[in-house]
Amino acid sequence: MNNDGTAVAGNGLAGSGAGSAVTGYKRLLQAVCDNRPSGTRGRLAAALGTNRSFVSQLTNPAYPMPIPAQHLHAIFEVCRFSPAERAGFLDAYDRAHPNRREGGEGGARTRMVTLKVADLGDARQNQAVDEMLAEYARQLVRFAGVLHGGGADVPETGRHGTDRPGTDGRGEHG
Repeated sequence: MNNDGTAVAGNGLAGSGAGSAVTGYKRLLQAVCDNRPSGTRGRLAAALGTNRSFVSQLTNPAYPMPIPAQHLHAIFEVCRFSPAERAGFLDAYDRAHPNRREGGEGGARTRMVTLKVADLGDARQNQAVDEMLAEYARQLVRFAGVLHGGGADVPETGRHGTDRPGTDGRGEHG
């Protein structure tokens, strides 16, 4: 028990099963995020194309939800893991999920691009603009991959219905 009366689950690596190992790497992620500037969780949500409550679940050891392998690279980039933090996290992640990362950290390598746009004064409108810009970036990368004879490894979000090149996200040609 903590001094405030809440239960403590140990170090997260003791015990059997993947649940305690998930707690272990989530504690490491939480510690890294807690030592980063404010706004890191919001930037992580934007990089993952999710909302902040999803990031809260990812970073909270109390939630047994595992972190999807395809999100690891973005997490390391946005949270700016040191090499030692990254190695410790991946060691704990691999103990919790043997063979999940097989080909590396999962997903295509990404980089963060920051745009400065006007604040529309309405949270819903701002969120809509953010989502449109993220979708535009995904479509642009996909198009560039087609131009170079390969396909770009860009995850399909399905967030806006049909996510196909040449459509406006609603399945309509724009």
